Amino acid sequence: MLIRASLILAASAPILFGALAPLAAQEAPAHTGTTPEATAGIGPGARPVGAGWSRSPVVAPNGMAATAHPLATQIALDILKQGGSAVDAAIAANAALGLMEPTGNGIGGDLFAIVLDPATGELVGLNGSGRSPAGQTLEQLKAKLPAGATSLPPVGPLPITIPGTVDAWFELHARYGKLPMEQVLAPAIRYAREGHPVAPVIAMYLDRGLKNYERQQKTTKFEFDNARKVWFANGRAPMPGEMFRNPDLANTLETIATGGRDAFYKGPLAKVMVGYLQRQGSAFTLADFAAHDSEWVDVACVNYRKGYELCELPPNSQGFAALQMVNILKNIDLTQWERGSPQVLHYITEAKRLAFEDAARFYADPAFAKAPAELLTDDYGKQRFALIDPAKATPAFTPGALIAPKLEGEGDTTYMTVADKDGMMVSLIQSNYRGMGGGLVPDGLGFMFQDRGELYSLDPAHPNAYAPAKRPFQTIIPAFIRKDGKPWASFGLMGGGMQPQGHVQVLVNLADYGMNLQEAGDAARLHHDGGRQPTDALAGSPADTAPVDMLGVLQVEPGIPAATVEALRAMGHKIEVETTGIPFGGYQAIARDPVTGVYTGATEMRKDGQASGY
Repeated sequence: MLIRASLILAASAPILFGALAPLAAQEAPAHTGTTPEATAGIGPGARPVGAGWSRSPVVAPNGMAATAHPLATQIALDILKQGGSAVDAAIAANAALGLMEPTGNGIGGDLFAIVLDPATGELVGLNGSGRSPAGQTLEQLKAKLPAGATSLPPVGPLPITIPGTVDAWFELHARYGKLPMEQVLAPAIRYAREGHPVAPVIAMYLDRGLKNYERQQKTTKFEFDNARKVWFANGRAPMPGEMFRNPDLANTLETIATGGRDAFYKGPLAKVMVGYLQRQGSAFTLADFAAHDSEWVDVACVNYRKGYELCELPPNSQGFAALQMVNILKNIDLTQWERGSPQVLHYITEAKRLAFEDAARFYADPAFAKAPAELLTDDYGKQRFALIDPAKATPAFTPGALIAPKLEGEGDTTYMTVADKDGMMVSLIQSNYRGMGGGLVPDGLGFMFQDRGELYSLDPAHPNAYAPAKRPFQTIIPAFIRKDGKPWASFGLMGGGMQPQGHVQVLVNLADYGMNLQEAGDAARLHHDGGRQPTDALAGSPADTAPVDMLGVLQVEPGIPAATVEALRAMGHKIEVETTGIPFGGYQAIARDPVTGVYTGATEMRKDGQASGY
């Protein structure tokens, strides 16, 4: 097993910023963050077993949860102990994260999930993404944009799509739930009313969010007063550890708990949302909300090696990009080099660039444009692998010649996974897309609408072109790993275009380098940003006039050896050492021993999260 000290990671960047403001001003409690002076000149301590830069995975026999917030993890475990299924616990934790991590998710966004059904041993997929207004055409949308605009804005009413999360909760619950929704949503409602202390990393993201919206308001006019009342009432974000309450969200969740999904899509909540959106210039109607539904989809798996298979959801998600990377990388034995070597990072980067060219060309709502079946074949993987120059970065790749859609960026998302005593495992990802969403908060409801529609292309020739009642390309993807033909690990990784490349890096760490579940997430990562995007004009179409940086930028964490960084530069990569951890996502995972049934859980230092079991 080739794990070297050169992979040691830098400690998490100290949190020096505020967060979304609580409803009542107060002094921040002491000892909730760390200053650079406090940690200067000292590194990690020693470990008796495993990599010195990681910690022990969590093991438990009866149930496990791994989320981006310790309180959400505890809520999931409480629901399991009350007799709830893994789906019940996942919904409860997701509802709490919408309150506690509003920078990453909320009921104004979409949800995707993969469930291991213990009754059948099969993986079942759910696409809970929303659509555009049915009564608005591409030309009508363009008429609302500034002259010459080539993309949708990230804020305001235009990038909003129907929020899919609540319907997805009820689809999952109807099929796999055991406890009533009132009981499932009760912990999130209680915390929303009584308050919770804001976590350090989330506080930093909330402060960044406020500053970003204030910058956006200088160029794009959008309603932000409602958001200020909910999160920024004191003109700032709260410091880590400050108590935050959201009674509006508590009321909304109570209405959903008692009135079901129809309260959100057809009843009183829908009327408030549509009335608010129409005042902002949106084309959404009550009929659009009433027509929304989630879709159960097939999970696709691709064999890597040593009995490991990666499993993902199909488009309109970007899950197939990870599978395409696997089909490319299995043509080279990466273990001939150390994990932190320039060769390994070069092959992962070039495989990502190749897969994402296809994602930009072919991935879209399958009801409008189906992706070619050849994308996931071994032969196509070999063809794409043959395009990689082992000695240098290729200046530009193109999509495959198959008969047939900015993805990149930080992408603010939450990933979580829960497993129960019966063997059910839930891989769930949920997001408002970029930032906290598009800045718009419906009157008195306590949540922000997603800006997922920013991912439509405005080129009518593109498969991902905006159209009425269409789902945009989606970045959020849950994942699963099968081992020796059986589902083994539920895992995922947050962050826009980081997600497929992060999934593959975790798989490489596990399958090729023998890391444990915790080490596989803690190890230093790369993040490639660039190339053609699903929002760009279709290459060669009349709208294709803007230049594209095809080589892009390769970001690496400080744990990548300096010699590797210089070697990659010499190979032609435009490389940056990124010290904040922000572009590299946030990982959670649970694996189940096929013989004993014991669960192993993992989280990581880039987020506030916790893995715990019982």
